[in-house]
Amino acid sequence: MLVCLFLLAFAGLAACMFLAITFGAKELSLAAVWSAVFHYDSAVTSQQVIHELRLPRVIGAAVVGAAFAVAGALMQGITRNPLADAGILGINGGSMLIVALCFAFFPHLPYSLLMLFSFIGAVLSTLFIFLLGSMSPGGLSPLRLTVSGAVIAALLHSLTSGVAIYFDLSQDLAFWYAGGVAGIKWQYLRILVPVLLTAILCSMLLGRSVSLIALGDDIAANLGVNMKRIKVIGMALAVVLAGVSVSSVGSIAFVGLVIPHIARKLVGATYQLIIPMSALLGAVLLTLADLGARTVDPPRELAIGIMVAMIGVPFFLYTARKVGSEL
Repeated sequence: MLVCLFLLAFAGLAACMFLAITFGAKELSLAAVWSAVFHYDSAVTSQQVIHELRLPRVIGAAVVGAAFAVAGALMQGITRNPLADAGILGINGGSMLIVALCFAFFPHLPYSLLMLFSFIGAVLSTLFIFLLGSMSPGGLSPLRLTVSGAVIAALLHSLTSGVAIYFDLSQDLAFWYAGGVAGIKWQYLRILVPVLLTAILCSMLLGRSVSLIALGDDIAANLGVNMKRIKVIGMALAVVLAGVSVSSVGSIAFVGLVIPHIARKLVGATYQLIIPMSALLGAVLLTLADLGARTVDPPRELAIGIMVAMIGVPFFLYTARKVGSEL
């Protein structure tokens, strides 16, 4: 049964990617898509559109969607917080602020360095959120973590807006605010894909330990889990996944919140299965969000963040109400 679920998810991802390459402002034939992917001819205009514009953005959407979803799964398991998500907890906000500062002071920074600084911003915001949440009497709880993250996220977004206004970066940062994959090119994917896929694979290796931590610290400790090490490694991987993704597509929230819950319903509470299923479903969600953003009102494009938020906001409110009733 589980094998069938994973095969269906993989087949669904392949179908969604093929549809996303085929449809858009300019509709292309299936034969043109097949030729562009497997027998590329740069002299054919339709194949140029597919190979240079659609193919990199669809691959980027799939990989980044998987990264955001896995980051959310890791954070939910390690913190035992069902509301954990890179956007909600303010991790994306730290990356956005650093990206804004890079645009202001280093406008011609190479993409590899922009990715590195975005990651550093995610690390700093994560440390600040955990420090703020831990200062309260009784230590860090899921509710305190969520509140601390929301406060820091609001602060970081305000600072980012201030930097954008002061240095006249509104146009440059509009893409990163709303989220989108239109700017992804092949040269970015050569850096982005290896980093994110490596982090996703490492996250899968932590699946068993994260499952035990999700059961409780006492149970995990009794079963020989080095909780401090696993939590540090897990959060570091989540920060890498979120920070690097923000540097390429902007701040897209809710993917890491919604997808792990759906994966948990499908495959159970074992993170050895939740993490890979989250990767597949996250890739499907962001690929479909990009397709919807391009086809709702062609030739104009909506922001992917809007498409995802239409699903994510009601889901967040439902989950928050459910969690609140259990506290």
